[in-house]
Amino acid sequence: MSASEKYVEHNVEHYQQRYNWDCGVSCVLMMLPREQREEMLNNFEDICEEEGFRQSTWTIDLCYLLKRFGIKHSMYTTTLGVNEDCRRHGYYDRIIHMDRDRVLRRFDEATSRGIHVRKQSLGYRDLLLHLHTSGPAILLVDATLLVCDLCKHNKLKAEFRRCFGGSYSGHYIVVVGARGSKLLYRDPALAARLCAASAPTLLRAHRASGTDMDAVLVYRDYR
Repeated sequence: MSASEKYVEHNVEHYQQRYNWDCGVSCVLMMLPREQREEMLNNFEDICEEEGFRQSTWTIDLCYLLKRFGIKHSMYTTTLGVNEDCRRHGYYDRIIHMDRDRVLRRFDEATSRGIHVRKQSLGYRDLLLHLHTSGPAILLVDATLLVCDLCKHNKLKAEFRRCFGGSYSGHYIVVVGARGSKLLYRDPALAARLCAASAPTLLRAHRASGTDMDAVLVYRDYR
C-alpha cells in the first residue's frame, strides 16, 4: 500500500447518544443520510417498538435497522445467537432472558430477510481493506479497554482495568478510517470529534471477552 493509500477517512456525520443504551442505534444514525436520520429521530420510540428491541440492542438488531433503511452491510460474529457466557457480566444477566427469543429468531430469519451474517472474526487486514475500498464499520468493543490517543478518553479507566481488572462494558463505535498505524473512529458516547487509537489497542477492545468480536461492515462510501 502506497503512502497516499495509508490514509482514509469516511466523513460520517457524528451523532451523540442520548441514553445509556442507544450507542448501537446512534452508530446506525451516523450511517444514515440526513432525511432518513430525521425520519428515525422523529419516530424513534415507534421504530424501536416495531423493531422489538426497545431499550436493549444486540448487533443483529443493528443489522435489521440498517436493512430497514436500505443500507447495504454484512455482519461478522463468532456466535450465531446468544452467548450464554454473557450471563457472567451483570448487566447482560439481567436482560438476556428478555432478549433471547428475539435475538435467536432474528439470526434464524436473517438470510431470508437479505441480511448477510458470517460466523467468523474480522481480521485487521480485512478491516483495513474494507475501509479503503467500501466504507466504515460498526464494532462492538469493551469500552473500558478503548483509549483515544487524541483526547485521552478512558485513559485512567483503561489503566486501572489493566492493573486491577474490572467488568466488561459493551459499547458500539464506528471505525471511519486509518492513518498510518492508527485506526480512526467516532464514539457516540462523546460529543462530535474524531478519535484515534493504535490498531492493537482498538482490536484488543474489540476482541475482549463478551464482544463475540461482533462487527458490521457498511458498504457505502462517505468520502
